[in-house]
Amino acid sequence: MLTGGAGFLGSFVAEKLKARGCKNVFIPIEQEYDLTKAAAIEAALKAAKPDVVIHLAAKVGGIGANRENPGSFFYDNLMMGAQLMEQARQHGVEKFVALGTICAYPKFAPVPFKEEDLWNGYPEETNAPYGLAKKMLLVQSQAYRQQYGFNSIFLLPVNLYGPRDNFNPGSSHVIPALIKKCVEAVKTDAKEITVWGTGKATREFLYVEDCAEAIVLATGKYNSPEPVNIGAGFEITIKDLVILIARLTGFKGKIRWDRTKPNGQPRRMLDTNRASRQFGFKAKVKFEEGLRKTIAWYK
Repeated sequence: MLTGGAGFLGSFVAEKLKARGCKNVFIPIEQEYDLTKAAAIEAALKAAKPDVVIHLAAKVGGIGANRENPGSFFYDNLMMGAQLMEQARQHGVEKFVALGTICAYPKFAPVPFKEEDLWNGYPEETNAPYGLAKKMLLVQSQAYRQQYGFNSIFLLPVNLYGPRDNFNPGSSHVIPALIKKCVEAVKTDAKEITVWGTGKATREFLYVEDCAEAIVLATGKYNSPEPVNIGAGFEITIKDLVILIARLTGFKGKIRWDRTKPNGQPRRMLDTNRASRQFGFKAKVKFEEGLRKTIAWYK
């Protein structure tokens, strides 16, 4: 059973599972199964009778969406995860793959973020409710392994980007938001674009297909309680990111920084050694190549 299987990341995970000969992949669609409700989770598990649950479904968004919906981001993500894992255990599911988020890390974690730093401080304020709700899956995962011998693993992906991403300006993350701004500016011959923050914050980005590959590898090979970072192992400032996307989209106008808007976490970059050691994952798609593919898909 693949929750969120119709979404951005999930659609690539579904394709990779099928390519590996996984015949029955049950994807609960949100309109039929509201996974924040216990009855809907039970109905989905009865319909799917899964051996493995990969839980990707989440309520997500960029800094703006996180600031406007902290309560629902916390509640929906917590309810989905906690109830799904408990019911999966009751239904005799053999393995549970839980997806966390880089937003779970402390605001000032040393860079690169190592898995053992996960509890050394409070997350960055704008996305703390979301980050903490997802982080509870790690606590539950380890507690269930300890008490019930339940095989649950916890993966921490970095910011994703790629084809099929969400380009809705109200809820999109930074890369699709910037691509949309630049492409539209070129179309309308706009002289400038406005970008949030100062441009000094750094981010790491992982191409969505690489992340899907990591999830499938971990589902097959990883069976330990420790959380695992999933990333590409590089960082870029938002300023350099904007300049790069402007170049790739052909936008030659002015970039105006709106310093009244937040930067989010000051720096983000993962230590990716554990994934490499434990299940042989290394990101393959170079950043500029991934951006070109994403821009081409959006156009």
